[in-house]
Amino acid sequence: MASVGRSATFARLFPSTGLGELSGAGTTVGEGFDAAFRKLKKAGRRDEYVYRAALTRKILLGRHSLKTACMLSEFRAGSCKADLVILNGTATVYEIKSERDSLDRLAHQVENYKRVFATVNVVASQNHIEQILERMPDDVGVICLSPRYRLSTQRTAVTQPEQVCPETVFESLRSDEAQRVLKILGEPIPDVPNTRLHSAMRDIFARQESTAVHRAMVATLRATRSLSSLGEVVDRLPSSLHAAALSIRLKPKEHQRVVVAIKTPLDTAMNWN
Repeated sequence: MASVGRSATFARLFPSTGLGELSGAGTTVGEGFDAAFRKLKKAGRRDEYVYRAALTRKILLGRHSLKTACMLSEFRAGSCKADLVILNGTATVYEIKSERDSLDRLAHQVENYKRVFATVNVVASQNHIEQILERMPDDVGVICLSPRYRLSTQRTAVTQPEQVCPETVFESLRSDEAQRVLKILGEPIPDVPNTRLHSAMRDIFARQESTAVHRAMVATLRATRSLSSLGEVVDRLPSSLHAAALSIRLKPKEHQRVVVAIKTPLDTAMNWN
């Protein structure tokens, strides 16, 4: 929809949602997405996107703003990828465990997250909460997404930037971001051939103090991966699509196309090809 203003995939899939009665009733594509989301967010059938949408709406957009905070999806942390990270004054990771997920890898994931982020939270369905509270260390926050689609903190996370491993942080960053962190730390960029730059910068990171690296990482990522340019388009999209819009990273020239597509009547959209 963002690239060409329509989606043949949407036209093909929407009839299978069981919401076909909405077509022809003056309903828009955006209202169709909201109706589908209301089905998906019911307890028992919620997947990761439903949790991501709750965190986006209630924490990123509810407590912060796109001008001051940044959200990252699938961000590398050691041998894992973090489901969702919010950067404000610190870096907070949210690992999602939906009704459909197993807890088998959770301990390994949390161990990796602590090497990159100051604050670690697990967001889970009600049926997982008791096990998570028992298995996870006391410094790991535990948040429940209730059957009524409300986030409730079962245990508050402890913020510990001193636990961060500078070398693991380095491996999570792009090369330009790592160089930016070094400049913030007052370290010169190594004057070496490109083939040796990665290892040379890693050596410098390894000598740095954890809290300082974490602080510089947060400042860098808030600048390089800012979402502030998406504020206007997010305001014009239905709430069910906010998490998607902030994860896909729409280009400025695509903003108007996706807004127009979302406002298209459903009966017209069924003819997209």
